Amino acid sequence: MVEGPVAVLFGGDTLVHHSAWLMRAVVGPQLREKGLGPTERAAHYRAAMLSPYRVLDLTDERGQYASYLLSVLGADVIAIEPPGGSSSRHRAPLDRRGTSLAHLAANRGKRSLVLDPASRQDRARLAQLAAGADVLVQAGTPAELAAAPYDYGQLMEANAALVVVSISPFGQRGPKADWAATDLTVWAAGGPLAISGDPDRAPVQVSVGQAFYNAGAIAAGGALLALAARARTGRGQHVDVSAQVVAMAATQSAVLSSSARSPGVARSGGGIKGGDIFLRFVYPASDGYVSITHVFGAAVGPFTKRLMDYVYEGGGCDEATRDKDWVAYAMALSDGSEPMAAFEAVKAQVAAFTATRTKEQLFHDALERRLLLAPVATTAEVFESEQLAARQYWDVIEGKRYPGPWARLSATPLRRAGAAAAPDAHRSELVAEPARRPSAAPTLAAAAPGELADPRPLAGLKVVDFMWAVAGPTISRALADAGATVIRVESSTKLDAARAFLPFFDNMVGAENSALYNNLSAGKLGLTLNLSRPEARAVAKDLVAWADVVCEAYSPRAMRSFGLDYEQLRLINPSLVMMSTCLFGQDGPLAGFAGFGNLAAAMTGFYNVTGWPDRDPVGPFGAYTDYSSPPVALATLLAALDHRRRTGEGQYIDFSQAESALHFMAPALLDQELHGRVGERHGNAHLELCPHGVFPCAGEDRWVAVVAQSETAWVSLAGLLDRDDLATMSVAQRLAHRQELEDVLSTWTAQRSAAEAEAACQEVGVAAHQVQNSPELMVDPQLAFLEHWVTVQHALHGPTVVEASRVRLSETPIGPVKAAPMLGEDTFSVLSDVLGYDEDQIAKLAAAEIFD
Repeated sequence: MVEGPVAVLFGGDTLVHHSAWLMRAVVGPQLREKGLGPTERAAHYRAAMLSPYRVLDLTDERGQYASYLLSVLGADVIAIEPPGGSSSRHRAPLDRRGTSLAHLAANRGKRSLVLDPASRQDRARLAQLAAGADVLVQAGTPAELAAAPYDYGQLMEANAALVVVSISPFGQRGPKADWAATDLTVWAAGGPLAISGDPDRAPVQVSVGQAFYNAGAIAAGGALLALAARARTGRGQHVDVSAQVVAMAATQSAVLSSSARSPGVARSGGGIKGGDIFLRFVYPASDGYVSITHVFGAAVGPFTKRLMDYVYEGGGCDEATRDKDWVAYAMALSDGSEPMAAFEAVKAQVAAFTATRTKEQLFHDALERRLLLAPVATTAEVFESEQLAARQYWDVIEGKRYPGPWARLSATPLRRAGAAAAPDAHRSELVAEPARRPSAAPTLAAAAPGELADPRPLAGLKVVDFMWAVAGPTISRALADAGATVIRVESSTKLDAARAFLPFFDNMVGAENSALYNNLSAGKLGLTLNLSRPEARAVAKDLVAWADVVCEAYSPRAMRSFGLDYEQLRLINPSLVMMSTCLFGQDGPLAGFAGFGNLAAAMTGFYNVTGWPDRDPVGPFGAYTDYSSPPVALATLLAALDHRRRTGEGQYIDFSQAESALHFMAPALLDQELHGRVGERHGNAHLELCPHGVFPCAGEDRWVAVVAQSETAWVSLAGLLDRDDLATMSVAQRLAHRQELEDVLSTWTAQRSAAEAEAACQEVGVAAHQVQNSPELMVDPQLAFLEHWVTVQHALHGPTVVEASRVRLSETPIGPVKAAPMLGEDTFSVLSDVLGYDEDQIAKLAAAEIFD
């Protein structure tokens, strides 16, 4: 690899090379080693955003999704496996050859090399690989990593440009860093478990574990932030990912209820219960279920009005019910002018109506009438999706379909990953390859973080944010945390739905009172523009000329109608990177289907695998794909920016929430595709661990998640229960007697507080964690150690609490620096300081009433 500058810094710093130079001097030698000619090399380069980078994957099932994302984004990923292969290869469910379905999905596109830690030669080979790598991804607690056959600190000393990413249940430091944990106990620790399930039963998991999929997605973005910082300093650093912190995103900011002095969210079956109001999301159909966003307020009330028109026309309600004020309905419930019993009667009428129609009939009518209604799909029905077929979504391997690209990029398409490799399948080619040096480590303009005016990784990046609701603002909040200047464009004539989402400060509904909005838009500047007016669109285009990035989350037709689609904006700013994110992407038969993440979660199978087998599905809490998709979108956007930094080339990113979310369902989808088994609800049961569940504790609605994560843990748990007679039971025997064993455990936990049960289990090495909601999370000692709760000064509410970033970088500060803006709070400063408008220009625009 040649030496020299290969980076373009954010914020309009000097372009130190052109894409042709990069092809010739940096990427060319790598591709010549693969035997590719000039034409093939050019095609390969354009098809892989991260092609200059090498990633070493030393993880197990807890971290392999992170490196899979980096592989599809273009990096050369080498999976380093121990003799016998990674433990992830043996986790149920398995294919007919005995390989884990989750492993088959998350290890596609990687090369495999088996290294024996007992071999001096193999340890030296790992050190050699690390010396030439850009990123190393590992998974485990500090104790686990200390026992590993390598020391990442030494590897970083030998390769100052190396980025090391650690994924663990609670982070690498703090009082819980070495706690025993599993996917279930992490979900309990982070909050989403407390608010998922039926109120008269234990909190319930998603039957496909979600904690480490979410953590892996965050880790991929963290690696790319560290590479962005490296482009400024020439040095790598450590990226620390706590799965507990990541899981908290899946509460839709309900974790902030206590700090906002708002009633907490409680389990309510298929919906959301805040205070006394239960918003039902799951309704019956004659052949299954549908999800309906049956909510109120300025943004969603018109959809509910159309729903009630539909129910009325079908004979399901009377005129008085149809004509209620669905925009102001929440206020009517709050002040008592509408009895809660009346709302319960409305939902019962809607349910009686939907029960008379099939899912297909209801969805057909929803598309025609623009209703927030979607079918609850089984895994079999996911594969029948016309939308996914139209977008040629699926990767086909040996005649079987796997989740495919989650985004379409105009310049650098995502890679189509091939089959997961057999253990050590690439030994000969890796041994034969010459030693390499880390890619793109600059020697020009490199500086220590302390020497930079703003050391954050995205300092100088300029972003225009047309995002909306939850998923989009989560992406741009991460950009702001990392130092980007993010200008949030809103309109008071069509309020962002997030401003009407709970929790509310002091439980008072209002456009400036949402703690969720404050959390998702912290660190941004606020500008109001009524884009229906031509003068406002002209201002928006001036912002585009200033920007590096435009991101938007409207339905596909919206930006086109404003003349702000990519084809128009690239004429203004050819190097622009633009991301559009919506439920199903920008084309296909469902491109125009607008809605929230609960609808995408229903249609991608999550609802049908969450709940109890003898009851209706409940789905993950709230708008689940609004939480799971932003980290994947962020990693994709950061990869496009990395490509732009090296080449100067902008592009358009068409990101689909649904297509991203399907990767988090991969084991169930592959079980369907390979074996014909429809994904089902299993409560809190696990295919290969027992006990594995959520058990009652002393007090009202208090629970603890407990898992015997190994044979050793089971023996310890049996002793803790004073049942040494059970200690010799095998896993198979325990699974066969699951209910009896869990009854014994329930009797023991019920006599103790959740904290006492948790402590007793952890003391003997059994994975356990109390099920935490907002009050417990606010005083969690691990979160306090990590300084996760950040106080910022809000213009109206004064000191308010938001969450810190979901990833920690060892050398580069990231995090919120200010509260979310009130509507139009920064309009004058953006126009004058950013765009350079004088007072006369601003006055004329104000007279044109464009700042509504």
